[in-house]
Amino acid sequence: QVQLRESGGGLVQAGGSLRLSCAASGRTFSTYAMGWFRQAPGKEREFVSGISWSGARTKYADSVKGRFTISRDNSKNAVYLQMDSLKPEDTAVYYCARGGRFLDPTHETGGYEHWGQGTQVTVSS
Repeated sequence: QVQLRESGGGLVQAGGSLRLSCAASGRTFSTYAMGWFRQAPGKEREFVSGISWSGARTKYADSVKGRFTISRDNSKNAVYLQMDSLKPEDTAVYYCARGGRFLDPTHETGGYEHWGQGTQVTVSS
C-alpha cells in the first residue's frame, strides 16, 4: 500500500515562501515520477509541477514557472516543492501524487495513481 503524506502548508503573506514536503512509503519510490497538484475552492484540481524518477527532468505549470522549484531526495523517499514569491491566487490545497514508473512527469491527473491527503496553503494579500 503506497502512502503519501504532505506537510509544510500554512498561512503566508504575498511575496513570501513556503516549502512543501511529501513523504512516501515503499521501497520503489525512486523508480516513479512524482507530481504536485493543487485545488482551490470551486475549481478543478490542476497540475503544478512534476519530476521524473531520477530527478533529471522537471515540468511546471506556466502559472508557477520561475517561482516554484520541485526536487526529490530518493534516499529519503521524499519530494519537495519550494514556493517563492507566493501570490494570493496560489491559495489552494496542495497534493502530491505518484506518477508512472520510469516515466517523465505528466500534467494529466490520470497519469497519477496514488495521492496524498493534501496540505492547505493560504496566501494573504
